[in-house]
Amino acid sequence: MSASLTLTLIQADLVWENPTANREQFERAIRTLQMPTDVILLPEMFSTGFSMHPEQLAEDMNGPTLDWMRAVSAGAQADLAGSLIIREHGRFFNRFIWMKPDGHFEYYDKRHLFRMAGEDRVYTAGKERAIITVKGWKVLPLLCYDLRFPVWARNRDNEYDILVYAANWPERRISHWDSLLTARAVENQAYVAAVNRVGLDGTGVMHTGHSRVVDYLGRIKANLGESARTQTVTLEKEELERFRQKFPVWKDADTFSVYTE
Repeated sequence: MSASLTLTLIQADLVWENPTANREQFERAIRTLQMPTDVILLPEMFSTGFSMHPEQLAEDMNGPTLDWMRAVSAGAQADLAGSLIIREHGRFFNRFIWMKPDGHFEYYDKRHLFRMAGEDRVYTAGKERAIITVKGWKVLPLLCYDLRFPVWARNRDNEYDILVYAANWPERRISHWDSLLTARAVENQAYVAAVNRVGLDGTGVMHTGHSRVVDYLGRIKANLGESARTQTVTLEKEELERFRQKFPVWKDADTFSVYTE
């Protein structure tokens, strides 16, 4: 029988541009988890909120938040994932870090930068996807605005089983978030796990969460509503594989390549 995978989503009211306070609140939430978990998912820019001030906030890959992620992941004996502002070679990245309990990590740099907030003017876009392996599951991590671009998430020949989004998605467009998450799950025949933030950020933008897990049929498996809270859900890979064999839409998908510059 195929393995199950347990995910924990932490939906929080981020403290604006305050990495210490945010690390502390997430550590408290993780410390009080009532059951073991395989993966803990945090929002986009979980240490700062969605800030366009990387000059003041960026860390390098040996900075305090990476050290914190390494220690917390080891303590929880779970993968820990979320994005933060990284400085590398004189450029800034909105970088999704996927930390393993043994201290090894992989990362993905956000491809689609949200120009309406000026993200494209201060951050550098990523060029490659990253598929992470967790207990035999394949996971594709993406970030917020990436959700609007289905080609970037396309699941070619079932190369992944879970599509993960970390976000700071605003209240004013939350209906788009709800609809697109379901669409990505159904069209890719994969689970989608998406964690958003709540609360008012430092630019006056309100966020209302709606973090959730959606299965390959579009059914909601977990829904965190509109308040700061944590929820854990267990996914079954055997059910996913059985459905893919019974209804093999993926065999008729168009062949294409995504070229980036």
